[in-house]
Amino acid sequence: MSLHQLKAPRGANRERKRVGRGQASGLGKTAGRGGKGQKARSGNMHFEGFEGGQMPLQRRLPKFGFANAFRRELEEVQVGSLSKLPAGAVDLAALKQVGLVRGNRDGLVVLGKGELSAAYSVKAERVTAGARATIEKAGGTVEILPRPQTMGEKARAERAAARPPRKPVAEKVEKAEKAEKKAAGEKAEKKPAAPKAEKKPAAETAEKKPAAETAEKKPAAETAEKKPPAEKDEKAK
Repeated sequence: MSLHQLKAPRGANRERKRVGRGQASGLGKTAGRGGKGQKARSGNMHFEGFEGGQMPLQRRLPKFGFANAFRRELEEVQVGSLSKLPAGAVDLAALKQVGLVRGNRDGLVVLGKGELSAAYSVKAERVTAGARATIEKAGGTVEILPRPQTMGEKARAERAAARPPRKPVAEKVEKAEKAEKKAAGEKAEKKPAAPKAEKKPAAETAEKKPAAETAEKKPAAETAEKKPPAEKDEKAK
């Protein structure tokens, strides 16, 4: 028997069900979905986690933790493993050549397990306090590499470089002092006020007019002319 003679068993390969191809196909009109209802509608119950309408598991379980989208994952290496390298500079590329680091992460962190007998110049993103002490004890040095800039930080740096340089504070202070001096000089150059007219002595200004002659008052007997008693009697009647 050869490969071209192999055949799939009966029933292994089935034709795809073709729905909605007319009444004669057996799956026309409603295409096997029956009448109206939720199951007859499109776009229903065809997503992951659907449980017939009840609260799905992914919503019932409590949520906890935090996934930082800007996190940096570092390759870990013990400080004692550096002895497999010759004395000198050690970085992530050198560790990959030896096989101590196999991943493709964002940087290197040196942990403090082991001892060293040679001096190494380690360049890494992070070095623990124990690892630093071990490296420096063996006569080596540690250099912490700076964190790479994000896209937002790069954009801010480019905008800052494009702006015109700001004037130093000393120039602003000098400018303000000059403006104050100029304003003070303009005030001093103003013309003096015109002399006020001399006031006349109080004796001349206080010339009183002669008092008007008071009208002669008539005697009370003349003004209070009483009506005759005859008129009063007529009113009484």
